[in-house]
Amino acid sequence: MTANSDLGRRLAAHRERLGLTSDQVASRAEMDPGYLRYLEANPAMPSAEALDRLAKALETTVADLLGGGRERPPGPGPAMAAPHLRELDRAECLRLIAPGGIGRVAFGGPGGPVVFPVNYTVHEGGIVFRTRYGGAMEEQLRTGLEGVDVIIAFQVDRLDEARREGWSVLVQGPAHLVPPEEAASVAGVHVTPWAGGERDLFIRVTPGRVTGRRVSSL
Repeated sequence: MTANSDLGRRLAAHRERLGLTSDQVASRAEMDPGYLRYLEANPAMPSAEALDRLAKALETTVADLLGGGRERPPGPGPAMAAPHLRELDRAECLRLIAPGGIGRVAFGGPGGPVVFPVNYTVHEGGIVFRTRYGGAMEEQLRTGLEGVDVIIAFQVDRLDEARREGWSVLVQGPAHLVPPEEAASVAGVHVTPWAGGERDLFIRVTPGRVTGRRVSSL
């Protein structure tokens, strides 16, 4: 029985994050699907060229696939020589965030604005994540009025430091705290908070205003 390497685990994790099969990733990377499955399942090191193609296919960087830079803050390097900032339309923004992953929620707290990272997924057009009952997020988002939800901001970005490009999407909309009697509406959602614990309160954000930017080379 073979044991996959750190590289193999990262390849599989990025592939699953994008919701792609190994055949789809292999096609993107111009690679034999059998070899990709081998890399995911066995300790091995592909060529630099193959790693670069895999990183592009998985929308990440070679350094990230190799596990480098974990403690280094992102974005310290210079911008690209000729950066181009382009506005994204609503459809493109929603397509970019559709695979799910990690985003940030921002809302007003008693001491000022509060921002939390959350694991999220997109379900039936809404952005869904989990928190705990009685926590700060529930306290600030619960209005106590039927049919009245707090408007919050939800942000997702992806940065490719190797190519000095990336995108950012901002969603603003009402945050609906899903009560137990509405649990069936999120029954198909599979999202697990990194923080663990009993985080059984589902929150669904309905996209209202959706904006985004992409920076790339000309």
